[in-house]
Amino acid sequence: MNNIKSLRPIVNDTSKVLILGSIPGKESLEKQKYYANPRNSFWKIIFSLYDLNVEEHYNKKIEFLQEKNIAIWDVIKTCDRRGSLDSNIKNEEANDFSTLFKYYPNIRFVLFNGAKSYDVFSKQVGFDISSNITFRKLNSSSPANTIPFEVKLNEWKVIKEYLEQED
Repeated sequence: MNNIKSLRPIVNDTSKVLILGSIPGKESLEKQKYYANPRNSFWKIIFSLYDLNVEEHYNKKIEFLQEKNIAIWDVIKTCDRRGSLDSNIKNEEANDFSTLFKYYPNIRFVLFNGAKSYDVFSKQVGFDISSNITFRKLNSSSPANTIPFEVKLNEWKVIKEYLEQED
C-alpha cells in the first residue's frame, strides 16, 4: 500500500466548470500529468465535445481546458492505495474546497468524474459548501468503466451545454 498525494489543481480566474476525479492513477502520478493513462477517455471526451482531435502535448491540453473555462482537480488530497483502482483507496483525506471556491468564485458547476469522487466529496466535504454551485455525478472516464465511449460522451455534453448558456 502506497501513500499518494494529489496533483495541484488546474484552475484560473475564468474557470466556470470544475471536473473532479478521485485521485490520479499511478501513471498520472509518475508523469505528474492529469489523465496520463492513454486508455482513460478523459481527453478524448473533452476534445470530442468540440469535434476536435486530442492535442498530443499536455500543455496544449491544459491551454484548451483553460480557453474553455474548465478546471480540473481531485477530491482526494492524500490516501493509501495499491495500484490505480479507486476500489483500493483507503484512508482518504479530501482537498480544501472551501479555499478553492473562495479564490475561484466563478466556478458554479462541479462535475464528478465517477462514483468515488462523488462519494468522498459527499462524505468529507458536503454539498452544502456553497448554495451557488450545481453538483453532478458523471460516468467515469476510467478504462475500468466499460460502458461505451458514446454513452460517456453523451452524458458529458452537459459541460459544453452549461458553458454555452453562460456565454
